[in-house]
Amino acid sequence: MKKLSPWAFIPTLYLAEGFPYIVINTVSAVLYADLGFSNEKIAFWTGWLYLPWILKMFWSPLVDARSTKRRWLLAGQTVLAAVFLLVGMCAAVSAFLQNAGSMTFFTLSLFGFLFGAFASATLDVATDGYYLLALTPREQGYFVGIRTIFYRLAMILGSGALISVTGALANPNPKLSLDIMPWPYNWAALFVFLGLLFAAFAAWHSKILPAPAEDKPVSSNSANAWKESFQTYFSQQNIIYILLFILLYRLGDALLEKIVPLFLLKPQDTGAMGISLQYYGLIKGTLGLGAVIAGNLVGGWLLGKLGFKKCIWPFAVILILPNFFYAYMAWAKPCLTVTALLITLEHLGNGLAMMAFSVFIMYVSQGKYKTSHYAISTGIMALGMMAPSMLSGKLQAELGYENFFLLASVISLFTLAAIPLTGKIQSIEKTEQAFKQHKISLSDGD
Repeated sequence: MKKLSPWAFIPTLYLAEGFPYIVINTVSAVLYADLGFSNEKIAFWTGWLYLPWILKMFWSPLVDARSTKRRWLLAGQTVLAAVFLLVGMCAAVSAFLQNAGSMTFFTLSLFGFLFGAFASATLDVATDGYYLLALTPREQGYFVGIRTIFYRLAMILGSGALISVTGALANPNPKLSLDIMPWPYNWAALFVFLGLLFAAFAAWHSKILPAPAEDKPVSSNSANAWKESFQTYFSQQNIIYILLFILLYRLGDALLEKIVPLFLLKPQDTGAMGISLQYYGLIKGTLGLGAVIAGNLVGGWLLGKLGFKKCIWPFAVILILPNFFYAYMAWAKPCLTVTALLITLEHLGNGLAMMAFSVFIMYVSQGKYKTSHYAISTGIMALGMMAPSMLSGKLQAELGYENFFLLASVISLFTLAAIPLTGKIQSIEKTEQAFKQHKISLSDGD
């Protein structure tokens, strides 16, 4: 029987992996901002939603040791479908009782997002592990750019187009509105849609995903699997440099992630930009979408042609520039056109820079427990995102937007301190040599 092309399932797998992360960590903040909660409360409590992505390193060996990656990812998608449907129903009931902006709804929905975060983190482990098992080494190199593009596509659509449509559903302005339902039922509709989408993902993947011969438990002893996976990860050469790079590379992103949507959406009398949900979504979901895909394409091509070590310095500089963009916007309050241009440039640079980070994680996740190693790396990354994110709301409340973004810009320069460390990591050099020997280019599939 002819082998099924990865094009049949890689795009949808990574759409399904990207949507819950952005919905739980970013769209939740937009939801609470639209319902009138303070920046400090939003940043602190939604910051806790990173916790499952940190803790997943501790149960990722179970994904290696119990059942198959295929079954785990199907279960994760099914659970997420149920979670989003329940959050949608909760929002609808709260809207009907006119308490959507109450602490009751905040608490219930936050617990729903937290449960969904655990399912999403498990889905990440299973999907990335399945990718490494279902594809040949050449196919992995070919599709590394493709999977990143579709993951980023889901994140941009989730934080852009879906928010724009959600705002339009309840906006009374006839030029921008579909005028279908009263606020905040539009938020209930969003989560019901997401629940149905994930039910469709689970149904499609249960039918289409091949069952690789290598996709089987690596150990019958979960405790031994857990111990061995951690030992092999933390005993690899240059582990200190690896950890420092993972923690520092996205430091600026961590400070900005919760505050940027609030800065763009909150009313102007609070010092924010006061952009409508529709324009915010259109900018993020159209211009931002095109920019991030272009960044992924160019980033994959440059990494394939020049290699990681030659690309990481300019990519890191591009990553930290948007911090200064937001410092300027907080000070100058530019027009919508300039704001859209700066946000587009941010997404272009982020698309470039995150390709390098994805390749770095792949390079240091090798061996028998590569699935667990990948999960440990991304869990450490989530730890580096969580703490600054939780503090960002209080910092912004104390400093105001202008001083907060200025401080974030200065702190983001620590990213540059992590770059020289990559030159000391031998696994990067060895893996790049292996790719060259197999004549694999990271940009082949782009």
